[in-house]
Amino acid sequence: MTRKFFGTDGIRGRANGVITPELALRVGMAAGLVFQRGEYRHRVVIGKDTRLSGYMIENALVAGFTSVGMDVLLLGPMPTPAVAMLTHSMRCDIGVMISASHNPYDDNGIKLFGPDGYKLSDAIESEIEALMSGDLSSRLAKPADIGRAKRIESVHARYIEFAKRTLPRNQSFDGIRVVVDCANGAAYRVAPEALWELGCEVVTIGDTPDGFNINRDVGSTAPEALAAKVREVRADIGIALDGDADRVLIVDEKGHLVDGDQLMAVVAESFKQDGRLTRDGVVATVMSNLGLERHLAALGLSLARTPVGDRYVLEHMRTHGYNVGGEQSGHIILSDYSTTGDGLVAALQVLAVVQRMARPVSEVCHRFDPLPQILKNVRYRSGRPLEDDEVRRAIAAGEQKLNNHGRLLIRPSGTEPVIRVMGEGDDRELVESVVNDIVEAVGLAAA
Repeated sequence: MTRKFFGTDGIRGRANGVITPELALRVGMAAGLVFQRGEYRHRVVIGKDTRLSGYMIENALVAGFTSVGMDVLLLGPMPTPAVAMLTHSMRCDIGVMISASHNPYDDNGIKLFGPDGYKLSDAIESEIEALMSGDLSSRLAKPADIGRAKRIESVHARYIEFAKRTLPRNQSFDGIRVVVDCANGAAYRVAPEALWELGCEVVTIGDTPDGFNINRDVGSTAPEALAAKVREVRADIGIALDGDADRVLIVDEKGHLVDGDQLMAVVAESFKQDGRLTRDGVVATVMSNLGLERHLAALGLSLARTPVGDRYVLEHMRTHGYNVGGEQSGHIILSDYSTTGDGLVAALQVLAVVQRMARPVSEVCHRFDPLPQILKNVRYRSGRPLEDDEVRRAIAAGEQKLNNHGRLLIRPSGTEPVIRVMGEGDDRELVESVVNDIVEAVGLAAA
């Protein structure tokens, strides 16, 4: 069933375009009604990133939740994984994160978590949507039952302690110089403080949010500033978070970027050596490099692939009992600790491996040579280009040319009228030729 509001990661869109106060109000009312499940005072915890529109959306959500009788705990700017953790830790019925993740400041979004700290199922989101589209006036709380709202000041320390406790008790990073890029986002306070408390010499960038500069030329989607700073201060490692700190990328001491595939390999191998892997494998998406799959296979580990999106990775992990998974883009999910991607926790696990091996990050975090991977987008106006006969023939011909020495992934975007054509293999020229042939065929079919 096509849904009107929820996408693959909550509700997201332009502030005061898609994400309006009225929408946020109705989300609060509907979600509050869905999660009132017993005769007690129900509670919701709300966090946000640093976007200007967060003030507006936060207040509208508070009005919605309190109007149906829920008490509200306001966290202020906090990472998405912190909101998920605190929802469960503080025995709340629902958690809300106001963020558009790595998008620019003029977008925003609303992510919802259940009382267990996990993102909501499609069925519950559909139930909320149905209520949002109806008349809720008869469901409002009686005057004496309207909820209260208060701001909680201690949550930063609680999350920092949680992140530190994912490491061995006596773990210290004394002598390690770290540059952390907080993307002018939700982790601008907690990430530098956690690293400093663990003994790091911390240099911080992207830690001066002004409501407009979240993800602007900083963070995991723009790591050039971090790479330059690492080289400038001769740091041992750079850590790049995104706007809501649920993803992380690493920069080594030479200023070279380390993506999520390499990080998953580092963590998985470390967990395997320590006997902490719950399954002999890792869960990633169809976008992860074939080099990762081959590297894991050499270690006796499998790579299970899911559709693009961290929620699909997590669903597979929960269903099949994996505790390490993630995306090439830097969503690293370590389910022993978190119910969603956690950039800071993943970075701490990598730092622990770096310290234990006593080798440069460029060596520790280079576990395999990635195969050449080429991705091109083809925009179309209407129709279904992938059902065209010529396109199908081009794809079949490309698969035959690669002949088990690479792979193809052709898929429509879930957010815009674009066909994404990705190819990878041992021979870059061959891969590029195959991708170009398919792009040409899709382009003709889409014309």
